[in-house]
Amino acid sequence: MIFYFTGTGNSLYVAKELDQNRISIPQVIKRERLVFSADSIGIVCPVYGHEMPSMVKEFIRRASFETEYLFVVLTYGAHHGGAAEIADLFFQDAGKQADYITTIEMVDNFLPVFDMKEQMAIDKQVEKRLDEIRADLQAKRYGIQKTSLAEKTAHKMYLKMVKNAPETVWAAFRVTDECVGCGICTRVCPAGCIRLENQYAVHEPEGCQACYACVHACPKMAVQFALPRPEKNPAARYRNEHVTLCELVGSNDQTEND
Repeated sequence: MIFYFTGTGNSLYVAKELDQNRISIPQVIKRERLVFSADSIGIVCPVYGHEMPSMVKEFIRRASFETEYLFVVLTYGAHHGGAAEIADLFFQDAGKQADYITTIEMVDNFLPVFDMKEQMAIDKQVEKRLDEIRADLQAKRYGIQKTSLAEKTAHKMYLKMVKNAPETVWAAFRVTDECVGCGICTRVCPAGCIRLENQYAVHEPEGCQACYACVHACPKMAVQFALPRPEKNPAARYRNEHVTLCELVGSNDQTEND
């Protein structure tokens, strides 16, 4: 049994490769009772700022995992910043214990810093890393991935950069006149932060997970970052090649829950 959170498909692809029994966190987070039993339970999600998304953290705090083996796989782009050890501290603070936490490097979807075409051209050895993780899980190995000095430095630099930034700094989007009101952005948003108003997309930053699903999925590229710095490649967008748009909608759609 794997619980997952995905924005542009990376974590969903990893979850698909690791277990057939997959449950989307956005689709169960609103349940009053979150009690799950299985021989092995996993959580697969990306890290933003080297930490798990706030929705995933809420899920972990509230959920009860009745299992002999609890594992976590974290996807990241350029630097994980010690994400495994940071996640381990969170589990401890939540009164839970993860038996195995590791990371896997994949395409980074942060458009202001990375060109998606360049990112997709880099061989990040995803399949090799998946094989290694799969072998660890089958053997039910224990351990928390250690953090190198370089990753610790990357995390310190990130914390310094965002020290005085508002909480919504990474959730600032604007919708251009290119919007055609198709509603795709509303259906890939795991937090239900986008609605159509007079057939025009409107984004509310409160509750936004900064997953960028809306930015990447818009067929007209009408949902854009409202940051001062320009995108590295405004013509490039990303979705994991092994994941369909329908799968993203099935994972994240909150419109039927409104």
